[in-house]
Amino acid sequence: MAGWALRAAVFADVDAVAEIRAVVLRADLERLGRYDGQRVRQRLRDGFDPAHTYVIEVAGVLAGSVALRPAADGHWLEHFYLAPAAQGRGIGSAVLARILTAADLAGVRVRLNVLQGSPARRLYERHGFVFESEDAVDVFLVREPMSVRVCGRTDVRCDERPGEHTSA
Repeated sequence: MAGWALRAAVFADVDAVAEIRAVVLRADLERLGRYDGQRVRQRLRDGFDPAHTYVIEVAGVLAGSVALRPAADGHWLEHFYLAPAAQGRGIGSAVLARILTAADLAGVRVRLNVLQGSPARRLYERHGFVFESEDAVDVFLVREPMSVRVCGRTDVRCDERPGEHTSA
C-alpha cells in the first residue's frame, strides 16, 4: 500500500473534494436514477465543514476526504470518498480503522449512511457497522464503540507509533 496521510481540511479543499465525490458516487447514483453532477457537487459544498473534515493524501496528492461530525448521541461519519486511482489498495480500510480507533478510545458511537446497493457497505460492515434502518435511497448503519487493545497507554494502539500518520 502506498503511503498516505490525513491532514486537517481547509475551505480551499472544497472544490477538489466535491469533484472526487461526483466521480465516486456517479455509478451508484446513476443506478438509483438520481445522478445530477451539479447537485452532487453542490450538496458537498453545502455540507462541507473543515472543522470536522480530514483530507486524505496519497503520495502528497489530495485523494479523498473523511469527516467525523459530532452529534448528540455519537458522531456521523460523512464525506468519506477516495479517488478511484487510490481505491483497492487498502487505503480506505486503513483510514477507516484510524478514524474508528479514535472513536473507540473516546467511547463514541459512530453512524453513517451509504447508498442502497453500494459496495462500500461491505467495507463498513467489515469494520463493525450494523444495519440500523433504510429508506429508498440510503442504508443507515451504526457502530458502537469497541474496546481497544493498548500497549500500556490509553491513546495508542499496539500496532501504531504515537503521532504516526502514514501507513506503509
